[in-house]
Amino acid sequence: MSTAEPITTRREVATRSSTSRLMIVGGVMLAVLALLAIAAPLIAPQDPEAVEVHRVLGAPDLQHLFGSDVLGRDVLSRIIYALRVSLVVSISAVAASLIVAVPLGLVAGYFGKWVDTTISRTVDMILVLPAMLLAITFIAILGPGSVVATLAIAVIYLPILARVMRTSTLVVTRNDYVAGSRARGASHLRVIIQHVAPNALGPVIVQASVLCAFALQLEAGLSFLGLGVQPPTPSLGGMLSDGRDVLNQAPWVEIFPGLTIVVAVLAFSFFGEGLRRAFDPRGVAG
Repeated sequence: MSTAEPITTRREVATRSSTSRLMIVGGVMLAVLALLAIAAPLIAPQDPEAVEVHRVLGAPDLQHLFGSDVLGRDVLSRIIYALRVSLVVSISAVAASLIVAVPLGLVAGYFGKWVDTTISRTVDMILVLPAMLLAITFIAILGPGSVVATLAIAVIYLPILARVMRTSTLVVTRNDYVAGSRARGASHLRVIIQHVAPNALGPVIVQASVLCAFALQLEAGLSFLGLGVQPPTPSLGGMLSDGRDVLNQAPWVEIFPGLTIVVAVLAFSFFGEGLRRAFDPRGVAG
């Protein structure tokens, strides 16, 4: 025991240190990206929609750090504004999905039996179609645009978040303090609000932070196909679509938007992984 305890302690310290670093790195990256998006009108060096004929496919220089695109528009300015759209769509989609998924998962996991079966089977129907195909079908019915893309992504991730919330609720409801609260005559609503929901939300929050990264990629994919954010509003996926035809001639038109997507996805992933380790340190250490 004397040798095992120091090893366990060292593992716990290493896990906490790794968790802290991931959350800090991811949090700082997200904070920087959010500040860039919020302060886009102040930070962007050029008008993102301003066309400069003499700068068509212009190489990066001091005035245009990321070069110009096929219409002579400043790539850096367009990336900053596109980042705002991508963050708003991805975060709003996951938040909207949470608003519906959390109550559904709570009710299904808490009451069980036919309530659980009805909610679970209904929600699982959404998982029949692949994510991109479901989004395309949704947009084909309602039309393209950032709002419709947000709703489509929210619907796609609804069953995932609902299932995580249901599973977490099932675990929490087995605890003695929930049974004790019921024995004292507390109503179902009171038990859910005071005991079950606060203790079951952790895994759902972790899952939501991870899904933000996938939502951002999905939004970029929809915009790349012309089904997401519509021109002239800049979008990272739209910029990738515009740059694919001139990749050999002007690679900066394609590279910089792609790198921005990578950085944003990594930021969400690092932060989500840090949260997961914080909520489940034993699973990581083991």
